[in-house]
Amino acid sequence: MKYKNTNFTWKEAIVFILAILISYSASTVYIAPYKNAAKAITYYYGSRGDLVYTIQKKLKNWGYYDGNIDGIYAYKTFTAVKKFQSKNGLKVDGVVGDATLQALGINTKTTYTSSTSKTLTNPDVALLARLINGEARGEPYEGQVAVGAVVLNRTRSPQFPSTIAGVIYQPGAYTAIADGQINAALEQSSVNAARDALNGWDPSEGALYYFNPVTATSKWIWSRPLIKVIGKHRFCR
Repeated sequence: MKYKNTNFTWKEAIVFILAILISYSASTVYIAPYKNAAKAITYYYGSRGDLVYTIQKKLKNWGYYDGNIDGIYAYKTFTAVKKFQSKNGLKVDGVVGDATLQALGINTKTTYTSSTSKTLTNPDVALLARLINGEARGEPYEGQVAVGAVVLNRTRSPQFPSTIAGVIYQPGAYTAIADGQINAALEQSSVNAARDALNGWDPSEGALYYFNPVTATSKWIWSRPLIKVIGKHRFCR
């Protein structure tokens, strides 16, 4: 009787140990991919920091946010993010993840190679950035975005071609095409300005024209109604 009880105890122990090992192996297979997966960057109600500040600034520039730019993700930021997401066909949850960051023009990954060879992945961003770079390099950042916005405003006007390339390469439209400045070394601010313009920021307030009064040779351009002046450029209807 004693021998039988001892033998039964060992069997029970072996079954128990095997059950633990199987359970541990299964949990390891499940957890390991999670531990090794790249963590998604997300910002949500209660987050704080420099990137929240940047999110607020972008949203304020585009008219979604009317609170303080303080780097604190509070209620006004939350509701502004939801409005932006709804307007841009994103999941409306008030959480700024990868897709919303991309739509805001805030990239956590490099989209160009180096200062000597900036190869952009989006052809519209690339061409618009080069036009801005050639036309408004050295201008205030708002003025650079405004130049990009004018190009986009033209694509929506029946007076001009309907594509970015069509507008930029329209004969006689831009000095940067004629003098080759569109091929000048690309500056990061021009890339950022192109993204901001494509994401909806329009500091020109709907302008279809702009010119530098110091260098302008066309008398006709002076007849266009002035909207505002940014840096050296006059933006007009």
